[in-house]
Amino acid sequence: MVYVDDASIPFGRMKMSHMVADTEDELLDMADAIGVARRWLQHGGTARVHFDVCLSKRTEAINQGAKPITSRELGVMVMERIKAQRMAAAGRS
Repeated sequence: MVYVDDASIPFGRMKMSHMVADTEDELLDMADAIGVARRWLQHGGTARVHFDVCLSKRTEAINQGAKPITSRELGVMVMERIKAQRMAAAGRS
């Protein structure tokens, strides 16, 4: 599942939101589907992997099946992922 938050962060003349997914492959597939260049991927391979997307791309993502969430929900999701990643790393030590 792909998610887009309700952030509206100023970036030049645009407003940006965050797009995340359950897997990096799902995230990349959605980026391809809505025309976001893969080079804009941030924190690839980590619990914080995401794209910043302008509001028009956010709308496109929702039209393609992404689930709208709040910024607060995104924060909880990322913190849970970071915790899980740390626990997994500790288990491998």
